[in-house]
Amino acid sequence: MKFNKIIAFLFVGLLFFCSFGKAHAIYDPLSVKNNIFGIHILFPSELSEAAYLVNSNGGDWGYVTIPMEASDKDLTKWQEFMDNCKKYHLIPIIRIATTDDYFSKTSWSKPTDYDVLDFANFLNSLNWPTKNRYVVIFNEPNRGDEWGGTPDASEYAQILNYAVDVFKRENQDFFIISAGLDNAAANVPGQSISDYTFMYEMNQAVPGIFGKIDGMASHSYPNPGFSMPPSSAREGVDSFYYQEQLAKQFSGKDLPVFITETGWSSNEVSEEQQSQYYIQTFANYWDNPDIVAVTPFVFDAQQGDFSQFSFIGASGKNKIYYAYYNLPKQKGEPELTPYTPNKTSNQAKFPTETFKSSSPMDSLFKTVNPSARKFFKWLLGV
Repeated sequence: MKFNKIIAFLFVGLLFFCSFGKAHAIYDPLSVKNNIFGIHILFPSELSEAAYLVNSNGGDWGYVTIPMEASDKDLTKWQEFMDNCKKYHLIPIIRIATTDDYFSKTSWSKPTDYDVLDFANFLNSLNWPTKNRYVVIFNEPNRGDEWGGTPDASEYAQILNYAVDVFKRENQDFFIISAGLDNAAANVPGQSISDYTFMYEMNQAVPGIFGKIDGMASHSYPNPGFSMPPSSAREGVDSFYYQEQLAKQFSGKDLPVFITETGWSSNEVSEEQQSQYYIQTFANYWDNPDIVAVTPFVFDAQQGDFSQFSFIGASGKNKIYYAYYNLPKQKGEPELTPYTPNKTSNQAKFPTETFKSSSPMDSLFKTVNPSARKFFKWLLGV
């Protein structure tokens, strides 16, 4: 009898701990109804207007991509952002970023392991609206001006590998996405590396890296010149497909795709023509079943270099905005998270309540259902 109890204990214990291991983990975003429409925003204040756009014409739970700089970890600000995402039915995609390089204002500083660890701690201190916590690990590292002046695929692969480990250690619900690459970059020593060469060098440096991540971002701009009509080209709106296929060659894995940047330049293509291009591209290229989200760049940038891509012009919503608004969408049904009181980043991780129990095992029994509790008490003779 004692031997049978031991065997039963080991067997049920294995199931017990395996079930706990699966309790917190990402799910396939393509396994549920999904509204792939989204938009890239620059500021949290744009959320309500962004929701009006991406959840239009039958849509619900669209996406927003937003950058978060290392110097901008304001807990109140970003928790409000998450709360508003839930309020407006938006799925956030956070792209982590460093800051302008102090010694060279022409490039972003190169990230370190500390940057990654700090982001993981901060983002885990927030209450997210959805179970999957989508995080893009930096931006266009195949460009020198995005990587401390000189691109380095080996360095990026190692940072990405470390990011997967660190974020998953904090919370298994983090969905780690590799950086979108500049799909027009050429192989220019010290300045840039083509996206396909960069991916090859990443896999050489960290074999299997594309099998370790959860998804891949793509900047499927209509290049060259942000001006090409929709077509199946390695530098165009379909470039995500070629990048995905290369990643599959390395990993044997069909990676979910997040097109976090795309769009035509109004300096090169009229708003009327862009409107038609969006209709054609969603119908013929971005209807790919591996695409989770498309978030064109950018919602509102009325001044500076980015104004050529903006959906909001000097006089308000432009023709591109209305064409995107009128595209038919569907209601997404992402897995949501229940509300829990906000945590602070320096909060101690220990129980806040002491149970008064007649047995030391009673605290454990509180975590299982009544049937399992009865079985464990029989098994342990308590």
